[in-house]
Amino acid sequence: MSDPTQKSILTELAAAAGLQTLEKYADVDQKKQRLFIGIPRETGFQENRVPLTPDSVETLVAQGHRIVIETKAGEGARFSDKDYADAGAMVMYDRKQVFEADIILKVTPPAMDEMELFRHGQVLISPLHLPTLRREIIHDLMKKQVTALAFEYVKDESGTYAFVRCMSEIAGASAILLASELLADAIHGRGYLLGGLSGIPPTQVLILGAGVVGEFATRAALGLGATVKIYDNNVYKLSRLQNNIGERFYTSVINNRRLLNDIRTADVVVGAIHAESGRTPVIVTESMVMEMKPGSVIIDVSIDQGGCIETSEVTTHLQPTFIKHDVIHYCVPNIASRVPRTASYAISNIASSTLQQFTEYGGLDPLIRNLEGIRHGVYIYKGHLTNYYLAQKMEIKYTDINLLLPSVL
Repeated sequence: MSDPTQKSILTELAAAAGLQTLEKYADVDQKKQRLFIGIPRETGFQENRVPLTPDSVETLVAQGHRIVIETKAGEGARFSDKDYADAGAMVMYDRKQVFEADIILKVTPPAMDEMELFRHGQVLISPLHLPTLRREIIHDLMKKQVTALAFEYVKDESGTYAFVRCMSEIAGASAILLASELLADAIHGRGYLLGGLSGIPPTQVLILGAGVVGEFATRAALGLGATVKIYDNNVYKLSRLQNNIGERFYTSVINNRRLLNDIRTADVVVGAIHAESGRTPVIVTESMVMEMKPGSVIIDVSIDQGGCIETSEVTTHLQPTFIKHDVIHYCVPNIASRVPRTASYAISNIASSTLQQFTEYGGLDPLIRNLEGIRHGVYIYKGHLTNYYLAQKMEIKYTDINLLLPSVL
């Protein structure tokens, strides 16, 4: 151990030379920011989910962040105002106060009646829902120079669309349960029990897409005893799905002639195609739907990106189905809202992780610069439209975000 007297002499010599002894700080990231997050109550799409659960709010508040939430925002998922207040959030009865936050967090796209509440330069994190998105909303967000991130297009460190994956797991299993109810309907359906019984041929389930929705729909359908056929142009995905399920079953690349033959015999068709950006391609044409058996069922999970079946139209939880060419169509974009508490926990895990990255990188701008996955999810950056497909759809000028980052910052 060094001599205290020697330390004192060195300190005096340093002072005489005009030097100062500074304290040694702990290794703490000085870039970390405190966030101001607002969670409005969802009023559209019969939405029951909430983007942050009380558990996640408690974690974020403990880190020094400020969270305001509109009263009854968590009611649909069975979270009370008291749950949020106890977790440290400020429960607001005035909607305008929620929109005073720097970051607005939602589980549905912004509505027209919310546009006047947005402030200049805010950050919006929400799903995009291309089929229901209005041009006026994009214009208003651009006018207010909002930076908007779409949950569907944000990637995690592994390159996975985390939000899409967790919602797809729920949607895949739910699609088969929904199909089971609709197929059993004696008036509009075929009056069949989805699956099969001893001595009775199993029902035929055709799944388009071998991604996460396809995998969980396959698990549910096989569990009920149905015969499953899966189509996807990605052979690797087909192989991976079979390996994940652990058994061999019918798989095929998308060939119109073969697909038409299988559609003719299918009792249920599940659309589970996901587009990395923009609209999903149409796989099943209207003429193919006309070949389906009367009373058969279509569940188009891809409807939130436009749908992969030509006859699909957006429906709601209040009126979830319509019949076209004697085929029952279910095309609700937010299927996961049928199980709002489970879905809210899944969304909250992703949202809280993303928000913590804001602080780790010192704000949104450094986060966008450093993480390609977050950058991929930005569709408006400080008033500039940066999503090419959205620009084409809305006929609005498009600017590559990589060109904006050096010049705007």
